[in-house]
Amino acid sequence: MSSSESNPVYGPFFGIMGAASAIIFSSLGAAYGTAKSGTGIAAMSVMRPEFIMKSMIPVVMAGIIAIYGLVIAVLIAGGMNTSESYTLYKGFVHLGAGLSVGFSGLAAGFAIGIVGDAGVRGTAHQPRLFVGMILILIFAEVLGLYGLIVAIYLYTRA
Repeated sequence: MSSSESNPVYGPFFGIMGAASAIIFSSLGAAYGTAKSGTGIAAMSVMRPEFIMKSMIPVVMAGIIAIYGLVIAVLIAGGMNTSESYTLYKGFVHLGAGLSVGFSGLAAGFAIGIVGDAGVRGTAHQPRLFVGMILILIFAEVLGLYGLIVAIYLYTRA
């Protein structure tokens, strides 16, 4: 097998798509989670303005999802050195790593947004719901963390 067959010119395309997928999809999830939770906070703050800072937790947790995608995108981009060969296998592994953190971040962001919106509105009516909301948010956040773990594992296999 010649060098051009194992290192095709289109090989880096898949690595670039992995980096782009990681940051795009995880940022979409984080943006949705932030927007959805933010509307809940705005509606809740009319009734109970003293709970505004306490209700910012879903927004912070949604922002962390984007950091997961950023970490993997930077790792993939840093692993794309033009001076050495970039195999097709490496491109596919980087694509898989980016997609795993991106799609899990998208799902986690949706979950955080929905739970955050309903949770902060419910906490305005019944403050004892706050601990339950936090627990559910942690379970939603961990979905993105699972994607990050898989992406790091895949990245180290390239």
